[in-house]
Amino acid sequence: MMNHMSKSYSKTRTLVEGALMIALSTVLSMIQIPLMPHGGSITLVSMLPILMMSYRHGAAWGLFTAFVNSLIQFVQGIDNLAYCQTLGAQIGCVLLDYLLAFTVLGLAGVIAKPFHSRLAGIGVSAFAVCLLRYLCSFLSGYIVWKDYDYAFSWMSEIGFGGIASMSENALCWLYSAVYNATYMVPEAVITTIAAVVLFKAAPKLFEQG
Repeated sequence: MMNHMSKSYSKTRTLVEGALMIALSTVLSMIQIPLMPHGGSITLVSMLPILMMSYRHGAAWGLFTAFVNSLIQFVQGIDNLAYCQTLGAQIGCVLLDYLLAFTVLGLAGVIAKPFHSRLAGIGVSAFAVCLLRYLCSFLSGYIVWKDYDYAFSWMSEIGFGGIASMSENALCWLYSAVYNATYMVPEAVITTIAAVVLFKAAPKLFEQG
């Protein structure tokens, strides 16, 4: 009986912790530096609280927390669906820009686990899940938002050479890679540095709760 109560208390405490991490992530996501004209900002390490859940409680809790957070991110950005021309584009936007893009953050603990050095595991995994999110945005940029005329115009404005000789598909792939890297790479670097610094300053925060 006592063991059952202990497990129930532990689950409730983890749920509360997850809710707090989601709330913190949401608040931090509102503190941002907008960089790109059609979506794309650097936030105040808004992904870090979700990574912490994965480090502290493993893949199941990490992915669950990340998925719930993705739903909140989707609600906040639901107006973007109005720009999708087809039902398929809307589904692609929901999956690649929100559900998958933010849920992959819950894999941080799994990626960090095999490393003998906890510090190295934290650093590599934080950067890796940020790259997975970038991959989702990169695919979305081509599959959902493919627009040759805009891609050519934007790439010309930033002075990217050699694009006139590229095929439509090649340019749209390149555009998506560059556009999303412009804000996601700095975000990944900042998040990784923040995770490493926080671990060195307070390693107990990363211990399983």
